[in-house]
Amino acid sequence: MKDLFYMGGTLFMSILTILLVLMVTYSLFNLIAILKNNDEERIRIRSRLPHIKSIGLFSIITGILGQLIGLYTAFSVIEKAADISPAMIYGGIKISMITTLYGIIIYLISILIWFVLDLLASKKV
Repeated sequence: MKDLFYMGGTLFMSILTILLVLMVTYSLFNLIAILKNNDEERIRIRSRLPHIKSIGLFSIITGILGQLIGLYTAFSVIEKAADISPAMIYGGIKISMITTLYGIIIYLISILIWFVLDLLASKKV
């Protein structure tokens, strides 16, 4: 797992990890608020829950941006080199997809958390 983090590029993987921690913290904060508060407060909390999906969506966009910057850099190097084997190109494309996959996983987690919290908030109301 640590190897994937470094292969994906520490800058974008760090940003994505920060977004994951932010999303989980915000979700836990809202879960505690849902469990503690009355019906009127839960309605306000329920209106804040889409922010969880927004953080997940931002993660996908950040992952795709990381992939595109990685591909641009790789293609610039390939352009300057004389002879590149297809295996090297495919390996570079595979590594560039790590940030996108991580962003998609974070988005899927955010959708699941949002769904559960929305279900809990609506049942309490």
